Amino acid sequence: MHVHATGWDHFGNPPPPNPLTGKVPTALTDKDFMDATLAELKRYNVVRAVAGGPRVHVSRWLAADPGRIIGGTMMGPRFELPEVSVLREDFRAGRLGVLGELGLQYAGVAPNDQQMEPYWALAEELDIPVGLHTGLAPPRTPYQCCPKFRNSLGNPALLEEVLIRHPKLRVYLMHAGYPYLQETIAIMHMYPQVYADLAAIDWLRPREAFHE
Repeated sequence: MHVHATGWDHFGNPPPPNPLTGKVPTALTDKDFMDATLAELKRYNVVRAVAGGPRVHVSRWLAADPGRIIGGTMMGPRFELPEVSVLREDFRAGRLGVLGELGLQYAGVAPNDQQMEPYWALAEELDIPVGLHTGLAPPRTPYQCCPKFRNSLGNPALLEEVLIRHPKLRVYLMHAGYPYLQETIAIMHMYPQVYADLAAIDWLRPREAFHE
């Protein structure tokens, strides 16, 4: 699983209601948001959690609970991926432990796009696991935040050539590639260094569909 270390208004001001419960988040500051998330991790005995986000927020989360939080970076609708040299420094200093969340498809970038090659090489060199956003996004994403977003770019099959070039690269498919489940299963069968992250689909999808 993974959580987002972002500002409290990352999804809007005011934040939108939870799509499952309809409840509106009560946090109105970055600290409120962080504290509430850390409290839930403790409540449910989550002993380690990857918190991905902008550098400034990840640093706060690490300082607040260094024994529980593993720092991650984030590429998504509002964040660009840091330069390779910056990431190398952060990984070696222990400020980051995961390359992810990589929301490449929000920027219209496929995993096998040549511009990602230096990042895959860095992760393989330093033995850093990669968290790759796969599958879907909220409805109307191309119309609302990210005109380059395409569902097809979230297909885990696009990762295969990357894995061939980088056999020691460890990847976890965020959201398990849903709904491209056959492709997820095929990739995980062929490449045992690939794992699945079940975040979001464990509560956004109907229980029967998730269990299947």
